[in-house]
Amino acid sequence: MGNPRYIKVAEQIKVIVAELIERRIKDPRLGDFVTVTDVRLTGDGREATVFYTVLGGEEERAGTAAALASANGMIRSTVGKQLGMKFSPTIAFVLDAVPEAAAEMEALLAKARASDADLAARSAGATYAGEADPYHKPHADDELDDDADEA
Repeated sequence: MGNPRYIKVAEQIKVIVAELIERRIKDPRLGDFVTVTDVRLTGDGREATVFYTVLGGEEERAGTAAALASANGMIRSTVGKQLGMKFSPTIAFVLDAVPEAAAEMEALLAKARASDADLAARSAGATYAGEADPYHKPHADDELDDDADEA
């Protein structure tokens, strides 16, 4: 876990960048639904990585990345002014892969559910190849013989 001060600063950066994207950046390449999901600061507070998601296809993602890259200087200066820190952290924007990873996991879970349902359907009428209980158990006569040997 990081420095508690930088955790608070990262949350403030997240709020500031989200407001800037919503209100001040008027780039037409910017996607309609851009969400700032997380901000991480380095241990010295000099570099901030802003994770974001964009609703839409690859074209919207590329346009949003270009718009954020072109507005990076304005975003950094505004963040520095609002935080009042001695050094404004450099800001790097990274497309968050969480939605794609979640969709991939959902697809894998659906595949596993379908496989389980198929296996259950195939095993519904199945019978054992041998005995239902293949393990050998001592007979009642064997237990009586063992008791007699001990006496």
